[in-house]
Amino acid sequence: MLSKKIQAALAGSSAIRAMFMEGKELAAKAGVENVFDFSLGNPATPAPEAIKQAIKDLADKVDPLALHGYMPNSGFEDVRAKVAENLNSRFGTDFTWENIVMTVGAAGGINIAFKTILDPQDEVIVFAPYFGEYKNYAANFDASVVEVAPDFETFQPDLAAFEAAFSEKTKAVLVNTPNNPTGVIYSDDTMKGIARILSEKEKEYQKEIYLISDEPYRELVYDGAKENFLTKYYRNTIVGYSFSKSLSLPGERIGYLAVPNEAVDSKELLAGIEVANRTLGFVNAPSLIQKAVAACIYEKTNLDFYDKNRKVLYEGLTRLGFTCVKPQGAFYLWLKSPVEQEADFVAAAKKYNLILVKGSAFGCGGYVRLAYCIPHEKITRSLDAFAKLAKEYHLGE
Repeated sequence: MLSKKIQAALAGSSAIRAMFMEGKELAAKAGVENVFDFSLGNPATPAPEAIKQAIKDLADKVDPLALHGYMPNSGFEDVRAKVAENLNSRFGTDFTWENIVMTVGAAGGINIAFKTILDPQDEVIVFAPYFGEYKNYAANFDASVVEVAPDFETFQPDLAAFEAAFSEKTKAVLVNTPNNPTGVIYSDDTMKGIARILSEKEKEYQKEIYLISDEPYRELVYDGAKENFLTKYYRNTIVGYSFSKSLSLPGERIGYLAVPNEAVDSKELLAGIEVANRTLGFVNAPSLIQKAVAACIYEKTNLDFYDKNRKVLYEGLTRLGFTCVKPQGAFYLWLKSPVEQEADFVAAAKKYNLILVKGSAFGCGGYVRLAYCIPHEKITRSLDAFAKLAKEYHLGE
């Protein structure tokens, strides 16, 4: 008999993965070239050449016993120092290697942060729409998420609703900017508002409430937007990062957590995170790829590729009569369903070999998500299929 937790997880299995599997089935029938699969946020640009060279150099030149062996649970100290130096040079932070813990991707990082700070029945506030796995991450530690609706004009968080969402059980607030699924970047005013409310609630409830920033899309920003780092807003911040998108390495599962010295009991917090990394069974982040990303810490994926896709898709869909949020970052487009039940719209799209993901999977029904990290020629060819879908709903008439 399966555990009750895993039974619940199976019942709420990822809608994104489900649509991805439907896309594969459709491709087997119609031909992969004829299916426009916007379901999965899998990077579509190759890792920078420097990554390949770094891996070769490490394999050829470094003692394999050292390269592939155990290290401290927080990761290689020289790798953590490279991460700290990179953040300090870009964001004016004051980190050393001791402020950094290398993790098995951002997901692993969030889970070890949750294990460190959450007790059963605690609550984590999230801003809808949000990455649906956050619910499962909280449930891993018998905690739950509390959803806060957005301002539906801007898809910035509704700060009044945020303030009303706190309770005695609130232990953390989880933010994701640039946002998956909307592509919206939370503004400076939004982050200052979140920080102000957090500070007030800490005083009201006489306890630490953590801001956890999930930042896998930090480098994927457009139209002159600046990359941001959220420790400057609020002292009790834990930043989680992944190289999956910035270096096109999702399968390598490599990222880090950064904890500023300003956080209350920061050394104890970091020690707890290190222990959680071990006791959750990660032990440490993968050794080879730690060294490789440290050697390529200033490299980036081909942002122009995603920007080109973004512009063609957004302009094409709005021209056809669809209502979309213009992405400011990441590689997702958030489209308003022309009917109230977006599941019906998703089903209609499949008739034209278009694979979209329901907004309800992100805690925000009435919308769908498109991941535009697919070949550019598929973006352009998909517009004919979208034109047929628009005609079915009498859009643009």
